[in-house]
Amino acid sequence: MTMTMKAAELIPEPQTCEETGIPRNLLQDLALKILYLSGELSLHDLAEQMRVSPAIVDDLFQRLRKEQLCEVKSMTASVHNITTTSQGKARALELLAMNQYSGPAPVSLESYSAQTRRQSVRDAVIGPRDVEKGFRHLVLHPETLNQIGTAVVSGTSIFIYGPPGTGKTAIAETLPSLYHDAVWLPYAVEVDGQIITIFDGAVHHPVEGPPKEDHDARWIRCQRPRIVAGGELTIDMLDLQFNPISKFYAAPLQMKANSGVLIIDDFGRQRMRPEEMLNRWIVPLDRRIDFLTLTGGKKFEIPFDLFVVFATNLEPSKLADEAFLRRISNKIKMDYVGRDHFHQIFRDICGSYGLEYEGGIVDETIELLEKTWKQPLRPCYPRDIALQITWAARYEGKPARLDMDAVKQACHNYFLSY
Repeated sequence: MTMTMKAAELIPEPQTCEETGIPRNLLQDLALKILYLSGELSLHDLAEQMRVSPAIVDDLFQRLRKEQLCEVKSMTASVHNITTTSQGKARALELLAMNQYSGPAPVSLESYSAQTRRQSVRDAVIGPRDVEKGFRHLVLHPETLNQIGTAVVSGTSIFIYGPPGTGKTAIAETLPSLYHDAVWLPYAVEVDGQIITIFDGAVHHPVEGPPKEDHDARWIRCQRPRIVAGGELTIDMLDLQFNPISKFYAAPLQMKANSGVLIIDDFGRQRMRPEEMLNRWIVPLDRRIDFLTLTGGKKFEIPFDLFVVFATNLEPSKLADEAFLRRISNKIKMDYVGRDHFHQIFRDICGSYGLEYEGGIVDETIELLEKTWKQPLRPCYPRDIALQITWAARYEGKPARLDMDAVKQACHNYFLSY
């Protein structure tokens, strides 16, 4: 996979406060808070913590010292260790009472929006070979692979629906692996003097590489975001998360997922009515922009540049109206499979679990499923039966074998009896 140049380009390092796009007083306040919390720092270490150039930190230090908020604690030939004065400590405590953020300096909303559009998920280069390779662990029809590839290239949205056990979640969770390029994500964004944190180590995965001295370190190079939300999703998680104690914001899920993929699994089973989510996102899905609101009531616009994946086993017409479904650009129905497809899945599963595939045993398994257990041929059954067989063999301390006794016991353990 060739990385798109727009996503790979370095972001130049600002050399003055003006070039950061952030008010000087906000940077100065941030420097004072970090210095107070650290006790004593060299100018170099302060620059490292703020992720800004030494020239900016030196400028901030000169101003803080002029206002008698910090002073030089010790000095060698090339290192100045500075600390807060008593007046600086008092001012830092006031600032921390208003806002406890003390991380990397934020970027401006304008810079964030521009960079997000430069590295749009719609510009990722993905072709048939990438899709075939990415989904080689699943047995899918070529038509389904073509549908998936077309949806990914669109960079918009996809609705994967169908009965339980037909591979919807497996497909959804595989989609992010198709992207092999990297994007730049800011640690935080400043809006109207407020801080919104974006980088989240739980969902964002940095790409290792040599440090670039001329790069704006307020941005971190990561894999395209991949975020999964299931039944725990609430309507509040789609808006800014204000912490009343720390007094700054965390970005909502869709903002953290910008430039990447957001998967809504088990759509329709969230802790909110489906129409609430649909009404919240009908404009973003259509216009590719979203609007967020600060606690004071100020609204601002951000890009809605992500590939949204809805996966559900509920009837689509009962979840969403025609207007919303029209805005989901791609739709794939996953269904039960035929005997030949079931055999192919079972053959691959046997190879993965160290079982010897026998076509006759699989034919008997199909008969058992359809006639005894009254079950359709779901793509998940070969894996689930193989797991039951390997678990039982491990418990009994014997080699796992695919035979009808093992299959019957697996089905007895797996299915509900009536």
